[in-house]
Amino acid sequence: MAELMAPAALPDIWLGSSDAPVTIIEYASMTCNHCAFFHARTFPDLKKNYINSGKVRFALREFPLEPFAVAAFMVARRFGERRDEIVDFLFANQNRWLFVQDTLAGLATLAAEKGMTGADFQAAIRDEALLTAVNSVHDVAAERFGVVSTPTFFVNGQKYVGQQSPEALGKILEPLLKG
Repeated sequence: MAELMAPAALPDIWLGSSDAPVTIIEYASMTCNHCAFFHARTFPDLKKNYINSGKVRFALREFPLEPFAVAAFMVARRFGERRDEIVDFLFANQNRWLFVQDTLAGLATLAAEKGMTGADFQAAIRDEALLTAVNSVHDVAAERFGVVSTPTFFVNGQKYVGQQSPEALGKILEPLLKG
């Protein structure tokens, strides 16, 4: 657990109390439809019932599975503390940027809707230091923690692979909260 919690190439953006008895780290890819499902269907329940109540501390880490996922994470990171808002927005709108003829143009359009200029978008996707950092988070997860697919969750250090419904996640969390 200590190695999992060690600082990474990109700072974690935590939701929830630092005193929460349960810590969840999600490794996600912006192009993964299972990750999009989690953020649309399960995450609102997780946030309402566990994060906001102080029971769970949560962070999403970048694990891009292909270049467009890298670009999407780089754009989201350029929004700073709004990164999670942008990640949720991009997941909710995958059909508007990922499944179109020009994926980067679709991504740029969505970024513009959230206030990013065209010049800032170009700077984001050309930021070599950010590219290196995103890839480093991915590589550390793969090499040290055995992450090979998304979504992958670490709940108090225990690895869970695959899409989690609210019910499935509740079955993982509730026993940890009773102890």
